Amino acid sequence: MARASTGDQQAWDALVDRFLPLVTSVISRFRLSQADAEDVNQTVWLRLVEHLDDLREPGALPGWLVTTTRNEALRLVRKVDRQRPTDPLSWHGQDAAAETSIDDLLLSDERHHALVDGLGELRPESRELLLLLLSDPPLSYAEIGGRLGRPVGSIGPTRARVLAELRATPAMRRLLDAEPDLRRR
Repeated sequence: MARASTGDQQAWDALVDRFLPLVTSVISRFRLSQADAEDVNQTVWLRLVEHLDDLREPGALPGWLVTTTRNEALRLVRKVDRQRPTDPLSWHGQDAAAETSIDDLLLSDERHHALVDGLGELRPESRELLLLLLSDPPLSYAEIGGRLGRPVGSIGPTRARVLAELRATPAMRRLLDAEPDLRRR
């Protein structure tokens, strides 16, 4: 943060790379149009440039970003709601997702990073299987088996073994140690 506040472009790029997923995840909870989401994103980073020197504690940056992103998104939602005609009998107020706590957002971001790190620690063929299983739209076991050159009957048992490997990666073990209730899932 100190280097970014002095104009170090590499430091600024590192900050954006590290925290853009967090900002994006907060924005996505508001179901904004693409243009509005981009406006909020741009405004958040502009606010950070304006206030970077004011942030004394680097550990406070994620919370600051979550709060600023949420405030900017709410400001835009209020502006859009004032301009959009609504049926007062069908409108139920702000989306419940807008009330997600900072802790929940930080936890979600931490889980995301642990999963990405854990996937990176897997063997390529294990990672490929999991990514194919998570495809959107979903692929059938026959399609996955065809892509991997495996019999369909081996996909389920292999999936179970690969998920166990993922849980055993250092990144996921750190997360599971921090959140024991996740072990039951």
